[in-house]
Amino acid sequence: MTDPTLQALAAFPQQLEAHYAAIPPGLEQFVPTSWEGIPSERFTPIGQVLHVRDIEIDGYQVRFHRTLHEERPLLADIDSYALADERGYADAHDARAVLVEFRVARERLVAQLSKLQAADWARTADFGGYGPVTVRGLMHYLCSHDQQHLAGLQWLLGQIEATRAASPS
Repeated sequence: MTDPTLQALAAFPQQLEAHYAAIPPGLEQFVPTSWEGIPSERFTPIGQVLHVRDIEIDGYQVRFHRTLHEERPLLADIDSYALADERGYADAHDARAVLVEFRVARERLVAQLSKLQAADWARTADFGGYGPVTVRGLMHYLCSHDQQHLAGLQWLLGQIEATRAASPS
């Protein structure tokens, strides 16, 4: 595996686990006083992890499959906030189980992508909100999505620290 984007996709589950592990215990559902500036969707720390898992399984895996097996499919954009409400992101969740589900899904996807031939990478679809896209383009969008959520967790950690600094000891 020499493609740097494919390598980044493969490394992401470990990075996500490490970034999430930095969230102080009891602050899994931390909500900042303002969401202004967050580089990802406005989700709590556990919500970030749940979203990444759900978009991996219900979003990108479906998009890759359809693009590889259908003639120029129309790929739906997912309403992240509606999905969060539907799946109860605000409820208690077992982060370890969610991270394992994500890791298994990502390993499966990376294995599939690693086997693609040149013609497969060039297959096209129309991606709602993005327009025309190739399989390779989908891979780049997924990698970008990953990075947004690492940044989102770091932003939330900054907000947690700001809250601690503002509170008298």
